Amino acid sequence: MTISQQHTPVVIVGAGPSGLMMAAQLLRYGVQPVIVDSKQGPTTHSKALAVQARSMEIYRQMGVIDKVLNDGKRAAGVQFNQDGEEVASLSLANVGETQTAFPFIQMYPQSKNERLLLDFITLNCCPVYWNTSLLSLSQNSDKVILRLQKGEEQTITCDWLVAADGAHSTVRKKLNIPFNGDTYQHQFYLADIKIEADFGDKVNLLLSKKGFAGFFPMPDERSYRVVGNLPDEFDKKDELQIGEVLPHLRDVTQQQIIVEHTNWFTTYRLHHRMADKFRQQRCFLIGDAAHIHSPVGGQGMNTGLQDAYNLAWKLAGVVNNQLKVSVLDSYAQERMPVAKELLNTTDRIFKMILSRNWFINLLKKYLLPVVLKWVWSKPNLREAFFKRVSQTGISYRDSTINLNLSHASQIKAGDRLPYLKVFDEKREVETDLHEWCNKPGFTLICLGKLKELDLFTIAKWITQNYGASLNFFYLPPSTKNQHVFDAFAIKENQKKALITRPDMHIGFLNDVVDIDMMDNYLLHVVGVKPIIVHGS
Repeated sequence: MTISQQHTPVVIVGAGPSGLMMAAQLLRYGVQPVIVDSKQGPTTHSKALAVQARSMEIYRQMGVIDKVLNDGKRAAGVQFNQDGEEVASLSLANVGETQTAFPFIQMYPQSKNERLLLDFITLNCCPVYWNTSLLSLSQNSDKVILRLQKGEEQTITCDWLVAADGAHSTVRKKLNIPFNGDTYQHQFYLADIKIEADFGDKVNLLLSKKGFAGFFPMPDERSYRVVGNLPDEFDKKDELQIGEVLPHLRDVTQQQIIVEHTNWFTTYRLHHRMADKFRQQRCFLIGDAAHIHSPVGGQGMNTGLQDAYNLAWKLAGVVNNQLKVSVLDSYAQERMPVAKELLNTTDRIFKMILSRNWFINLLKKYLLPVVLKWVWSKPNLREAFFKRVSQTGISYRDSTINLNLSHASQIKAGDRLPYLKVFDEKREVETDLHEWCNKPGFTLICLGKLKELDLFTIAKWITQNYGASLNFFYLPPSTKNQHVFDAFAIKENQKKALITRPDMHIGFLNDVVDIDMMDNYLLHVVGVKPIIVHGS
């Protein structure tokens, strides 16, 4: 299939999870991208496995969350073993239930994520051009010129290019963007297997002097993703088979692991690297093209999905002439600190897991269990742990496209909109703040008692200036919704106005409902282009 367009607004190179999410999000905003990939088709291997709460919130907004929940498996908790003995067991039940609609880790393989997103973009008439390689690219102030090959060579141009082509990104290399970092010394293995033993529904992390192994529950009974390090003697051995690794796995787990069936087995090297920049003129890097790290915490695929989620609404706004081009500067500004912190955190934890230092091993065996149990006994620390792993705690408070005018200390502009249930007294149904943000665009939420005339004035202002790009919800005080007012530190007879960005992060927060201030935020801070010119 040849690409029919000679020019298109957006080209996405790479049809893995990040690239497909980018395409899906652009389609939600009415932008039809061209997406190409040098592979023959979507992956058939499970690869990345964990879907975190923040990613599930995105899937919910897209209307596809039921598929993720029905076809995956919920991890019940995390169990730690040291030298064959259980040293700590952490239940995920009820952790984070006040923070998100999805207070758990869902085991939903990368292959299923790709199929889910591929189905979404196919329903929206957006094909993937497989077997299509990028030969060269150049860019100027107006466009990006791409030379592609699928049998015959073809040249197309685009306004914007998004590189989602993985750790060995062709786009990143052709742009000469450094990918700094390092490669871990050890070689690792990954196996999707069915075994005789039943490790239950928890993630099992087993540590010993000889290394580590992680067992991650998969949807089928007694089926697990197993990852671990290989002994040094395997470093130079090619075409390693799982049977050769089993003795080492049994040494680490101190259990007689018997494999009934192997779906996939591979060995690989792990890296921790990050691109020097996530944008060069009209080209953007997302996902593994921008950052790669160890699999600690199941963060990698989720971070790539959220890169796409962060960039897509901004890029769509520019393409649709609804946002000024300056909004695109905020992508790297917001996502690079997230990636940097993630690399540093996973690197420290991973090095500790792999350490053969006798003192570190003593700490892992005797101190780590005590610390974990103590942390889990403290609700605040438990919630903080969940926020980090689930990625619901990611905030962009320092971003230039936020405006915080509120004196509240807990919730500020840049934070993810908190998941708070709301009782709709008119319809007499329970909903939540996240559901209010399901429609594409910004969402204005006014909390506190407003007069009918004030509501009419706000509605008229939105209709005349922003139309469908600004949704509006109003929540007056009530006993059943007092927890919402408490969360935002709203006292009796006070009000609050917040404008939530399309990615469900609070962009504007003010202790008064003032149209001029909201106008200033939308027009001059974010760069929204009104549907009419003021004063005309």
